Amino acid sequence: MEKTSFLTGQFLLAMPGIGDPRFKRAVIAVCAHDEEGALGIGIGETIDGLGFHELLEQFEIDPGNVPDVPVHFGGPVEPRRGFVLHSTDWGGQDTIDVGGRWALSGTIDVLKAIAEARGPSRWLIALGYAGWGEGQLDEEMTRHGWFSTAGDVDLIYDVAALDRWTRGFRQAGIDPRLLANDTGTA
Repeated sequence: MEKTSFLTGQFLLAMPGIGDPRFKRAVIAVCAHDEEGALGIGIGETIDGLGFHELLEQFEIDPGNVPDVPVHFGGPVEPRRGFVLHSTDWGGQDTIDVGGRWALSGTIDVLKAIAEARGPSRWLIALGYAGWGEGQLDEEMTRHGWFSTAGDVDLIYDVAALDRWTRGFRQAGIDPRLLANDTGTA
């Protein structure tokens, strides 16, 4: 059996000096990665001034008693498209299981379920995503830019967005203060 290096269900942590300011200190939850490409949701940055209640109001959904949590910047691709990373205790018509670690939903049914207190027990809302074409992420992984780690799934739910990058490296046994901005040559 051929061993694959697909990263579904792992986290990508941007290395210092990644070279793309959109991904500085980025933390990406990889939701799909195969020979056709990859899709991930950014969980390391929130969108200033946008809370969950405002998002629900745009869909005319009563927020009920749901907390008005920040909405995350999921990535630069389709920045108006919404996604919910959530625990696997709930599923809707388009929900995909991400390696048994978390689930991803992208339709209004998950928003309604959360607002009505019948949705997943743990969740995070994001707009946009990070996407890679066929072989693109695989090639990027051979250069200085991304570090992949299985990490603890609690990184999604129990760590503040701005602390996820540092915590992700620490969970992997790496002190991010000691990371170089580029790689050496031999």
